[in-house]
Amino acid sequence: MKSMTGFGRGEAKDSERQFVVEIKSVNHKFNDILVRLPRKLAYLEEKIKSLIKEEIKRGRVEVHISLENIGDSDTIVSLNQPLAEQYINCLRIMKERLDILDDISVSLLAKFPDVLKITPKEEDEQAVWCCLEKALMKALETLMEMRVAEGKKLAEDIFDRCDYILKIVKQIENRAPQVVFEYRQKLRERISELLEDNIEIDEQRLSMEVALFADKSNITEEIVRLKSHLSQLKKSVEEKEPIGRKLDFLIQEMIREINTIGSKASDLEITNHVVDIKSELEKIREQAQNIE
Repeated sequence: MKSMTGFGRGEAKDSERQFVVEIKSVNHKFNDILVRLPRKLAYLEEKIKSLIKEEIKRGRVEVHISLENIGDSDTIVSLNQPLAEQYINCLRIMKERLDILDDISVSLLAKFPDVLKITPKEEDEQAVWCCLEKALMKALETLMEMRVAEGKKLAEDIFDRCDYILKIVKQIENRAPQVVFEYRQKLRERISELLEDNIEIDEQRLSMEVALFADKSNITEEIVRLKSHLSQLKKSVEEKEPIGRKLDFLIQEMIREINTIGSKASDLEITNHVVDIKSELEKIREQAQNIE
């Protein structure tokens, strides 16, 4: 099981360039990947996302990529000779017509627009990707190690809470028959008080009332389903596939079952147990929000 929270950093370089990749992930309902990289590498964005999706199935992922050129310059400066010659001819005409000093120089010509042309150097796209991929994989490896480590801690916490909930469920299960017995006793006492012992209690009618109460307050099915959901939850935690959405569903179902138990039981002790279980389920739900 993996957490959706993590951070990873990776570096790689070759003779021409050096990449630094930082990846941060946080919890999110879906798989949302945001890539920030130099504009001239925009053509690699989808390739980067595809590589990340192979490792990360859920969560918001932010990728920051920086590039430093360590070889020759990544731009080429070239002379626009025809234009420079036109500038010189115009300057000579100005000199003759206006009778001014000849101060034509290289530095003067270089200041004129478009005499020197700067163009990006054509790069080997395969070499660029090869270097970037190494840095990206190192960052992903570090990120996944952190996600797995935190996921292990979350799994241990969920296991402990499931065991604690199961312990409380058994207490509810043991208490349930006693609730019916106590109801019978209280009903008998109440009837005796009202009749003031002047009329004999109709045992058959009393048994019918107790049977109706027992049927109405029966929580056997809810307990069976709750135990089943707890078992599924623990098994899911051990799966290798992303389980975040599955945990959300199971927790929602358990909350529904425990709410039904609370409404049907009509017993203070069981109600207190229900409150304890709901508290633990909410804590598990909070943990599940950060699970891939």
